Amino acid sequence: MLYLRIKQGQNILAIGHYLGKIGAKYSYRFQGKQLYCFLHKGYPMKELVYGTFAVLMVTAWVCLAAPEPAVAPGPGLWTVDTTFTHPQQIVLRLGPDNQPRRFWYMLITLTNNTVRDVDFYPNCDLMTDTFQIISAGKGVGSAVFEQIKRRHQSKYEFLEPLEKVGNKILQGEDNAKDIAIIWPDFDSKAKNIKLFLAGLSNETAAINHPIAKDKTGKPVKVYLRKTLELSYAVMGDPALRSDASLAYASKRWIMR
Repeated sequence: MLYLRIKQGQNILAIGHYLGKIGAKYSYRFQGKQLYCFLHKGYPMKELVYGTFAVLMVTAWVCLAAPEPAVAPGPGLWTVDTTFTHPQQIVLRLGPDNQPRRFWYMLITLTNNTVRDVDFYPNCDLMTDTFQIISAGKGVGSAVFEQIKRRHQSKYEFLEPLEKVGNKILQGEDNAKDIAIIWPDFDSKAKNIKLFLAGLSNETAAINHPIAKDKTGKPVKVYLRKTLELSYAVMGDPALRSDASLAYASKRWIMR
């Protein structure tokens, strides 16, 4: 069995994706506080060697190649003004079994203070430190949003669910959008989570894929969007999920 020591800052998802692509069987394990990716027996040594090399290339590429958002936006670039509440949980009894289901949500207000109406195509992911990624709205019924709307009716009279927001944000404070972003409950073993909110800017970047080639032999382009990253620590005993809360850690803009 071969193993790779996962260093801080390396992209676990990219590593897993490429190991799976080459047909490798693998698993992640902690030994003490160190995380390792173990490659199991059962596939050709040639693929093992090239697969391991590919993983190392991808890891280095993910860590080093991603550009930073522009400090001073160039002509034609925009970012909407964004305010947000920190995530909180809500529990509803749903489905034919009427069992309690837990969700996490945050409320954001988007104000277009640019000189024109802008397009809005959001994508909002929740990622845990246990390698789980959840897209906003996945498995979330309308009843969950309606309960959230009732809870915040006094302050957010025109609250909308992310899935039903139109694809334009008009200029001015009078056209600001209040949006609920909702995720189903995440892994109770997670100690930290990150939220990635894309669609708040039209800034993009293209970088070359380190391995994949197109039909002409040129590197495939990977397109990144300016994305708001919010980091939180998960507080509370995993066995007492109803008491869990999120402690705000940091905010930054990244290209993702």
